[in-house]
Formats: sequence, C-alpha cells, structure tokens
Amino acid sequence: MLANRSAFSRLVEVVGSRTTWLSLLFPTLAAAQASPFLTGATALESNILAWLTPVAVILVMALGAMAMANRMSWGWCFGAILGIAIAFGAPQIVTWIRGMFGV
Repeated sequence: MLANRSAFSRLVEVVGSRTTWLSLLFPTLAAAQASPFLTGATALESNILAWLTPVAVILVMALGAMAMANRMSWGWCFGAILGIAIAFGAPQIVTWIRGMFGV
C-alpha cells in the first residue's frame, strides 16, 4: 500500500509534519495572527473618536455662547464635560475596569 501512494500525498505528509514541528518549536510565530474582533474594535474606536472630536469642540463652543448669554443651567455644562470625559477616556476606563476584575 505504501508503494501506491502518489507523490502529492507524500508531499502533503512531509509539509504537514514540518509545519507541525515548526509551530511546536516556535509557538510565537504560530500564534502571530491578530484577533479580527480586536482589529475591528480598534478601527471602530478610532473612527468614533475622529468624528467625536469636532462635535465636542462645537458643543463646548455652543455651551460657552449659551453661558455668556445666561441661557443655560450649569447642569448641562457639567453633563457635557462629563460626557466628553467619558467618551475620550473610554479606553482607559475599560482598561481600569478589566484590571479590577483580572480580565
């Protein structure tokens, strides 16, 4: 039965065994792929921050104009500042919370 094997099946066996040994000897090379979820989440985060930056600037300008005209309650101002801080500090907040739970 061994004499009837094709050259292709022998090639597949040799390449497969070498790949297995290389992945066992160098596990960092075998696991060098990035998570597709992490790549997508990072891209989404950078897109949201890119859009949020001019919106936050315009919001602060509008709040300043309303404060100069004495047409707003200070609760709106504190809420806007807190929202901007949460939006731009989200990665640090997530890292902090994950560190608290050991994830």
